[in-house]
Amino acid sequence: MALVAVTASIAASDASERKIVIENMQFTPATAIAKAGDRITWVNQDLVAHTATANGAFDSGPIAPGHSWSAAKLKPGRYVVACTLHPTMKSTLLVE
Repeated sequence: MALVAVTASIAASDASERKIVIENMQFTPATAIAKAGDRITWVNQDLVAHTATANGAFDSGPIAPGHSWSAAKLKPGRYVVACTLHPTMKSTLLVE
């Protein structure tokens, strides 16, 4: 699995979208880096529903196969993202 790091400078008004794919019972990339204000979208390409949940900061609820869910304007910090339906599925989202 590739580690995706976003290193380009982005002004707060130039928010971008970052995509995290859910497939084969894992989040890809396992560690994603985004800028504050970016829209983060989890795309479920797996055969079953999953969630993208981070320590009370956000909770997607079940994302059905073939669907997606987005969070926007996250505060800077380190978010441990897990699937509440499959507790072994975890990833890290770093918002700068």
